[in-house]
Formats: sequence, structure tokens, C-alpha cells
Amino acid sequence: MVAAVVGFSSSFVVVLAGLVAVGATPAQAASGLVALCVAQALGMLWLALRHRTPVSLAWSTPGAALLVTTGTVQGGWPAAVGAFALTGVLVVLTGLVPRLGDLVAAIPVPLARAMLAGVLLPLCVQPVLALADSPLLVGPVVLAWLVLVRPAPRWAVPASLAVALVVVVVEADDTVAAQDLLPTLSLTLPAWSASAALGIALPLYVVTMASQNVPGVAVMATFGYRVPWRESLGVTGLGTLLAAPLGGHAVNLAAITAALMAGPAAGADRARRWQASVAASITYLLLAVAAGALTTLVAAAPEGVVQSAAGLALLGTLAASLGDALAEEQERLPAAACLVVAASGVTVLGIGAAFWALVTGLVLRQVLVPARLPGRPRG
Repeated sequence: MVAAVVGFSSSFVVVLAGLVAVGATPAQAASGLVALCVAQALGMLWLALRHRTPVSLAWSTPGAALLVTTGTVQGGWPAAVGAFALTGVLVVLTGLVPRLGDLVAAIPVPLARAMLAGVLLPLCVQPVLALADSPLLVGPVVLAWLVLVRPAPRWAVPASLAVALVVVVVEADDTVAAQDLLPTLSLTLPAWSASAALGIALPLYVVTMASQNVPGVAVMATFGYRVPWRESLGVTGLGTLLAAPLGGHAVNLAAITAALMAGPAAGADRARRWQASVAASITYLLLAVAAGALTTLVAAAPEGVVQSAAGLALLGTLAASLGDALAEEQERLPAAACLVVAASGVTVLGIGAAFWALVTGLVLRQVLVPARLPGRPRG
């Protein structure tokens, strides 16, 4: 239950911001949040009961951050929904066609991390900008995070978000209607758009695979569990595909919450830790009921308050991504160029910055990084 609450509260504002950025109305964004909660809950329940393994699923937080920086594409919200569905298809195909997984693995890790860092950077700057503009409103949010980040890092982000919601309630007027607090589902027929496929689906697929699915397997392995790889990709890809028309962007293996449910906190008996996944599934279904109310509160928030909580939530991921991107000296310049292009938010030919960041990094890497032939020294 703790893993589900922490996973939800730490990043649902990022999901809402990402969906709205690519064209969703608040009602459609709320629908997407409900769909993601249900899809990952049912997928996690299936895998846990079938394999008696504490598999943890989540929505793609880096993917949601990618949507924030991508913005609207040609075709608007229906095209974005089509890109979400295409992402699900690509994930399913990765489980069925090993060669597709090899292509993802062939993307240099420093470039994948640099692209993610560039996507996150504008969001992580938000607390600074908002604090300068509205110190009385944003200050308590930052202070709550700062007080807990060392003694209780797991709860630092949820606490800052709770404070942000308190600020929203205090500052909001009385125009919120009761029906807006109820969970809703909004169906959108997917539309095809080349710019959405290249600007959303492809980067979303790469980010989800490289930043969520692969680390999720690694985390489980550290606790002695083997993730059913192909079936997990099939379940998460199908979940993404089914959630897409309702507004969900991507479901994947979890990494952070996986450590909670597969580790000693889930019990001394390793053979029974799968029950934590069942409890988390039930908790996510209950949290789905709160999606409408939370979306309404976020929509009513003063400028910068919720954005600050989202930026604080992504700060740790940004730090880890920067560390991986710039660790190798030979890879630094291509990675730095990839990061800068991703952070620029530029759109060329209707295609967002994340795609061009990868292209830039790969081209520059081809020019600057010498071929590593067997027996040939590096440099």
C-alpha cells in the first residue's frame, strides 16, 4: 500500500501536466489517470498471481515529462492518443520480436540518459522560477521537501505535494462543482500522424524501455527475482494499447516501487512477497477513484505551485540521468549536445525536440567517438 501511495502521489501531477501539454482537456487528462491506474493494477495483479513474483508496474513518469516538453503535435489530442497506442504496439512487438529489443539496446546509454535529462531539465527548473515569482505560495512546498529529503526521502515528494494541495485548497475560489470531483472516463478515437509517431511514439517508446522496463528488471534481479520479460512486455504493451483511447500514455515495469515490494520491507519470507503486488493493485484501483478530484484541484492551482511539486519529484531522476550521461569522457560531447537539443523544446517539421536530440547525439557520436574494434585501444 505504501508503494502504491508513494508511486501515485510522487508523479501524478507530472502525468496530468504531460497529457494536458499534448492537447488533453482536464476531463480527458483525468480519464487518462484513471485508465493508467486501472491498467497497471490489473496487469500487476495478473503477473503477481500467475508467477507468484512481486512484479511492480507503473505509468511512465519520464514519458509524461517527455509529453510536457513535446507539446501539441499535428492532429492534436487524437494524434497524441494514436501515438500512445503505437507505443503500446511497439512494446508488445519488442516482446515478440527479440531483434526490436536489440535495436533499443543498441542506442548508447549516455544518449538515452542525456535525452531524458534534457526532457526533465525544464521541469526541474520550475521550482526555482515559481519560488522567485510567488515565494509565499511556493515556499512551503519547497520547505516541506527540504525538511524530509534527508531523514525520509521516500516521503519528501508526497509531503511537498500534500502541502501544494493544501495551498490550492486555501487559495482556490468556490467555483469547483461537486460533479468535477468524481472520476470520469473520456473516449477518444486514435488518429494517425507522422509527426506524432516520430515526435511522441518513438521517443516515448525509447524512454519507457530504457528508463523504466530495463531498470525494472535490474532492480528485481538485485533481490533475486526473475521477471517474466516477454510476458511483462506483452501485459504492459497491451495495457498501454487499451488505456490509450481513454487517455493513458504508457504502462511499464516499475523501478523505484519495485525495490519496495521486492525488498525486505515486503516481509522476511521472499516466497510470499508477491502478496505486496496484490495489495498495491487493490490500492491503485482505490486511487483511481480519486483521480477526478485530484485533477480538479490541480486545474484550480495557482500558477507555479503544482509545477514546483512536479519539478521536485523529478530532481532525483534528473541527477541520475546526468550522472549516467556524462560518466564517460568520450561520450560527453555527444551526450551534452543531445541534452541541449532535448531541453530546447524545439519543433522542426512538426516533430518534437526529443527525436531531434537522439538524431543529433547519434550523428555527433559517429563523428567524434572512434570505432571500438576488437583489440584496438580506446582513444
